Amino acid sequence: QVQLVESGGGLVQPGGSLRLSCAGSGIIFNGYALGWYRQAPGKQRELVATVTKRHRTYFVEYADSVKGRFTISRDDAKNTVYLQMNNLKPEDTAVYYCQAGDSTSNYWGQGTQVTVSA
Repeated sequence: QVQLVESGGGLVQPGGSLRLSCAGSGIIFNGYALGWYRQAPGKQRELVATVTKRHRTYFVEYADSVKGRFTISRDDAKNTVYLQMNNLKPEDTAVYYCQAGDSTSNYWGQGTQVTVSA
């Protein structure tokens, strides 16, 4: 059974930082595209960042709203994907989900709450 478990969320003041982690079990991350998505109250789930590995090269993609502030990374040896979030803003408040997908499968974690508030 595949499980993705996020951790690292919490309450932080504007301008602060958080690091989210997502550990996979029952799945080998190598060969999967990995991503972070978020969903704020009353809004649709949106892409935050993705990292794909092809032939030893990593390709990353970010939403315009987080470029320059967030960094996605992966450690396939640990079966873990990370999201370093700096200079957080109140509009970053949401439930953050990690995702692993390939051409035939798509898996989601249960989400971790990030709240940015003074």
